[in-house]
Amino acid sequence: MRSLLILVPLAVFAAGGGSGYPEWRANYEASLKAPDGWLSVAGLSWLHEGANTVEVPSQKPIVLRLEGGKVTFEKRQLKSDAAEHPDTLKFGDINLTIIERGGKTGVRLRDPNAETRREFTGCKWFPANPAWRISAKWVPYPKPKTIAITNILGMTDQEPSPGYAEFTLQGKKMTLEPVIDDGELFFMFKDATSAKSTYGAGRFLYAAVPKGNEVELDFNKAHNPPCAFTAFATCPLPPKQNILSVAIEAGEKSYGAH
Repeated sequence: MRSLLILVPLAVFAAGGGSGYPEWRANYEASLKAPDGWLSVAGLSWLHEGANTVEVPSQKPIVLRLEGGKVTFEKRQLKSDAAEHPDTLKFGDINLTIIERGGKTGVRLRDPNAETRREFTGCKWFPANPAWRISAKWVPYPKPKTIAITNILGMTDQEPSPGYAEFTLQGKKMTLEPVIDDGELFFMFKDATSAKSTYGAGRFLYAAVPKGNEVELDFNKAHNPPCAFTAFATCPLPPKQNILSVAIEAGEKSYGAH
């Protein structure tokens, strides 16, 4: 899943039990506001073969070379976010990282002085309600099934799904199909609140990989994708099988104009 979207540090707060909702939500918001959090993402440029001039705020432009899928800076090859430990170029407060999405290579710019970070007004949430912590039936596939995940830029990747969660809401049987991200189940979903009280493109939910035939879906921890906070993220969109007809009035509400 790392080729679609790097969610850490958000993911580390998403599944785990043990902490109450106020603490969990405070940690989630702190991760957004961190100097290298999603609110600091202030630029994204796609690279073409050969030399690419990249503008860096308050610095001289730099040149990145893309040749055969490899990016170099001053003859140093840079590992992209497809690697477990991508390289970071630092220019004062500015960080640049190479990303790979749908066969394209780009450079993402993080600036702790970005307007999105400076003017962040805080997240908005539905009141926490234990009724939205649902014990769902977990149905594993005999072997992982490949599903198409398209991101907000229209790029599509094939990702393995280990199974699906089945549960009942408002008398209707529902299913959600996850992929795996950093060892957890990662659900992308839309519901009847989307584009009304919640972010229009959908929301994310993590859950621990079940050891038996039940999985806990705590919709109080459903949160916005990074695209709700910055125009320079490449968020995956919910697959059509994860579009629910009911209203999930739990978790994070809409933020700002994104």
